[in-house]
Amino acid sequence: MLSISDNEWSSLLKNEFDKPYFKDINTFLDQESKKDIVFFPNKENIFTAFNLSPFSKVKVVILGQDPYHGQNQAHGLSFSVQSGKIPPSLQNIYKAIKLDISSYEIPKNGDLTHWAKQGILLLNATLTVEANKAGSHQNIGWENFTDKVISILSSQKENLIFMLWGKFAQKKANLIDIKKHLILTAPHPSPFSAYNGFFDCKHFSKANKFLIENEKEPINW
Repeated sequence: MLSISDNEWSSLLKNEFDKPYFKDINTFLDQESKKDIVFFPNKENIFTAFNLSPFSKVKVVILGQDPYHGQNQAHGLSFSVQSGKIPPSLQNIYKAIKLDISSYEIPKNGDLTHWAKQGILLLNATLTVEANKAGSHQNIGWENFTDKVISILSSQKENLIFMLWGKFAQKKANLIDIKKHLILTAPHPSPFSAYNGFFDCKHFSKANKFLIENEKEPINW
């Protein structure tokens, strides 16, 4: 049975774990495993975003769509990879930060664990994917779960920053109370759309300005 080890999130989401849709997710993933169908991330890493960013520490939410589907990439954080080549979307995120914050030094790896530990919830709308099949787990129930996560964050916290990149993420804006939170929108950082305005979105300096104004520690991008 899938579960979150962080006590705060586990308590907030305990009702979701008992709902039929979540039981269906468990059943589906168990059946895939029995058929030796590989999916990413592995079960131990599905909830990495929650375990590294406890509810009380969340300051920023960056919403992705689904995990990378290649070997040794996904590890439970949106846009992040655990090893190997930095994916194009993340390369473009790094470029956008450099254009926004001149002192920023582009990392040589794609592991965003240090973001998560600062209170950036790197949340994919779908938390698993079959190997080499992009979007393959988008209809197994994960969206119900992650929509609930966004709704809980919106209703129970104040002055969060939601970075919604691309049309898919921007559809989630209706779950967020704009009177309580800052929503930053831009084209997706994918090479197919980043040149339509992502590179000059300045979300990273805007986020830090907002955090400082609300007496919170800025992010060390």
